[in-house]
Amino acid sequence: MKLVSKLFIALTLAALIFAAYQGLFVAPTEQTMGNVQRIFYYHVPSAWTAFLLFFANFLSSVVYLIWRNQKADAVAAATAEVGVVFCTVVLVTGPIWARPVWGIWWTWDARLTTTLVLWLIYVSYLVLRRYSTGTQTSVLAAALAIFGFVDVPIVYMTIRWFRTQHPSPVIGGGSESGLDPSMWPPLLWNWLAFSMLAVILVVARYRLQRMEEDVEEQHAQAALRGSTR
Repeated sequence: MKLVSKLFIALTLAALIFAAYQGLFVAPTEQTMGNVQRIFYYHVPSAWTAFLLFFANFLSSVVYLIWRNQKADAVAAATAEVGVVFCTVVLVTGPIWARPVWGIWWTWDARLTTTLVLWLIYVSYLVLRRYSTGTQTSVLAAALAIFGFVDVPIVYMTIRWFRTQHPSPVIGGGSESGLDPSMWPPLLWNWLAFSMLAVILVVARYRLQRMEEDVEEQHAQAALRGSTR
């Protein structure tokens, strides 16, 4: 492993530890919800990171459809897979917060429902890539990724378009919205740490994807040579 990679991993580990400390011990206790509100510092950065990964998947899929660039296709596969991981964290941490605050684990609220749909779309994308054996698999996956990304802005806007049980926006909301200044550093530190972790996972998954493609190509060439004998 290169020195730069080792250094980045070490910095990421340090950032994750420091961000966890910020969210658990430095951030103030919210007056209404108490300590359960601290999930916010992990729930929201996970959502933002997932959105960025799905955006990268969208761009890579567009590049692949236009130029049939295999590296772009590998980036699309990697970012979708890691994006699903972070989206899963969102769907898990949300109910953990909702149970003591709402008294229920789940409700078919617009924000929750569209987030679940987003997760299902990208899981379907991964299933298509994994189990389809057709020659147009990458093309179909890219088209599905472009379609799926449409749900990202919908998820973001639901609490602005509809009256939902989900809390009204505290970031970019109305005149009465906004975070206490002391809450911003823990939130941003966690987003930075999660983003750094996402980079490590995407790079690792990209390399694995390229290795898998090389092995498949070697098998195909070997099969072709065998059939011509």
